[in-house]
Amino acid sequence: MGVPLRPLLEGCRHPVEWDALFGVAAIDANNALYQFLSIIRQADGTPLQDDRGRVTSHLSGLLFRTTYFLEHGIRPFYIFDGTPPSMKAKTLSKRREIREAGKEQWDDALSRGDTETAYRAAMQSSKVDRAIIESGQRLLDALGVPWMVAPSEGEAQSAFLVDAGIATYSVSQDYDSLLFGASVLVSNLTVSGKRRIRGKSVTISPERIYLFELLETLGITREMLVQIAILVGTDFNEGIYGIGPKKAMKIVRDGHFDETIEEKAPDLDPVPIMDFFLSPPVTRDFHPEWRSPDSDLVLEILCSEYGFSTERVQPVLNRIAGPPKGMSGQQRLDAWF
Repeated sequence: MGVPLRPLLEGCRHPVEWDALFGVAAIDANNALYQFLSIIRQADGTPLQDDRGRVTSHLSGLLFRTTYFLEHGIRPFYIFDGTPPSMKAKTLSKRREIREAGKEQWDDALSRGDTETAYRAAMQSSKVDRAIIESGQRLLDALGVPWMVAPSEGEAQSAFLVDAGIATYSVSQDYDSLLFGASVLVSNLTVSGKRRIRGKSVTISPERIYLFELLETLGITREMLVQIAILVGTDFNEGIYGIGPKKAMKIVRDGHFDETIEEKAPDLDPVPIMDFFLSPPVTRDFHPEWRSPDSDLVLEILCSEYGFSTERVQPVLNRIAGPPKGMSGQQRLDAWF
């Protein structure tokens, strides 16, 4: 869902070419899987499936997008969400309701033969469940691409990895990473390309945001940015009715955050939310390593288990198979690029 901060990012969202994105990308894995599940569908919204009815859209997305990353000098490091904080329970419940409503609308549109409406509704019904996550992790292992499970929010872990110098930038479609302190956020990395939005074909390109530039442009601190987010609503609290990002920024800049909470949301205690964004639980001792892909295992997972075409998968593997001549397959990929 994410925090609706986009109106405040004017002038701070910088288009970036793929060749300028080399380095380690700490990717919000749950967010990426959701994007793959939402986008990689047939015209009527039906996801890619094997002959047993198991969804495979996410596997296709991981294979082709991860390969594209590696070819452009990007070393992907996927960070999965861990245990969500209790404050997130209401948001998770709302997301379930949205998925269920989307499924009903999808079924209704299909029955009427309205494929365009069906596709839009199907995107809302996407669900990243345990089977999706585990099969995705197996494929990443076979591709030699590292991943980890965060103690709690994946975006918080990604932000820490960037600030610790382990990753070059954080990757997500949500702006929560900025609240968690990610100094560099890249969006659209997992969804770039031509997409059909509201009936029109558009090209989506990667964008880079620097936290220091955003804070300097707005004339605020990170703590103030979190306060703005709390006023408009986060995954851990509902926003205050009638307060959008720009109004929230004025309230915070004028020093009226506390009194606005007391007046408009007296039952809300913002302190735990502030603390979670500013000092989230993270794993501090983890250093990713990249290996050569195990082509046989990739083919076994995708082709033997999930029915992918060998003729389609093998050429993709050929593009990234094996390290340069004379280099062991267990070497880090630093020397590849």
